[in-house]
Amino acid sequence: METLEIKEVNIAVFGHGLVGSTLIDQILVSKEKIKNKRKINLNIFSIANSTQLILNKSGVQTNWKSEIKNDGKSYVVKDIIKFAQENRLQNLIAIDNTASTDFVKNYNTLVTYGFDLVSSNKVANTLSFDFYEKLRINLEQNQKQYLYETNVGAGLPLIDTIKLLHLSGENITRIKGIFSGSLSYLFNTFSEEEKPFSEVLQEAIDKGFTEPDPREDLCGNDVARKLLVLARELDLRNELRDVNIHNLIPENLREAEVVSFLKRLKELDPVYQKVKEEQKPNHVLRYIGDLWGDLFQEKGNLDVKLVSVPQSSALGQVKGSDSIFEIYTESYGDQPIVIQGAGAGAAVTARGVFGDILRLVDKQ
Repeated sequence: METLEIKEVNIAVFGHGLVGSTLIDQILVSKEKIKNKRKINLNIFSIANSTQLILNKSGVQTNWKSEIKNDGKSYVVKDIIKFAQENRLQNLIAIDNTASTDFVKNYNTLVTYGFDLVSSNKVANTLSFDFYEKLRINLEQNQKQYLYETNVGAGLPLIDTIKLLHLSGENITRIKGIFSGSLSYLFNTFSEEEKPFSEVLQEAIDKGFTEPDPREDLCGNDVARKLLVLARELDLRNELRDVNIHNLIPENLREAEVVSFLKRLKELDPVYQKVKEEQKPNHVLRYIGDLWGDLFQEKGNLDVKLVSVPQSSALGQVKGSDSIFEIYTESYGDQPIVIQGAGAGAAVTARGVFGDILRLVDKQ
């Protein structure tokens, strides 16, 4: 019986924070199993943060954290490209686990020099439509792939589902859902329990569900970016400025320093207690993204807002920090396709990036 040749896949990881480091460890733990079962050798030859870099032609080992700390060198992205060329590394994949706008500027260079892209960083898909379009033209010209399933629903198969529906000619008429795990937890808990809003928010902060400055979640920008990613999957030419965002932070608290804001959380209580009490019976609060309108036009309507929904509805039944997405199509009528599950967390997001890597390897 003929022995299958092992396919060498060479990976450069940019960003080794919570998601990045979890991903690296997941790859290293699974490496031998994937090599034996799928005849694929996942070789992480480069790990970089914003200032330091380690390179190893044969692949990094489990001591990579101490190595980058003790032996990391300053670099520019072209150093990684040069190293790959000099060592004749094939099947190159660049993984962006940063949240950096600056790093995204390297995407086109990486594609031009033979790298496929996988990203948990949603910036590239929410910059100007001009950048978005140029990147896709460059990918096509260089026959490279760019996968980013984790941009919206962490490990949930959302973008892939939307792509398949859209490419098959299905008319998607609306997409709405709970896009933020942190805000899902916040309003699920606040709706169910008789606690002041500030207390529930403090719990979310303490559990690590929010950013260190929770206003980054409460302002709605993150949900807006995720909604824009989906709009562009439907070939809509929307820009971030087109999204109508309901900022959950009262104006007088938007400019304060983080420490000051955290001390003033109780000022949010009367605002949200009033909203809660003014609901119809058996209704709950949810913070949603909603893409709607005539989606055959150049642009759709994009709303990010706090709504009150029946507790018995799909959105109303969401628990914990889960995300849920309802995809309405012409064929399915009033019954949406529902995708629901853990929409946040480093392990879930890293596993989603890992899935993108393996999908991409199959296409290389």
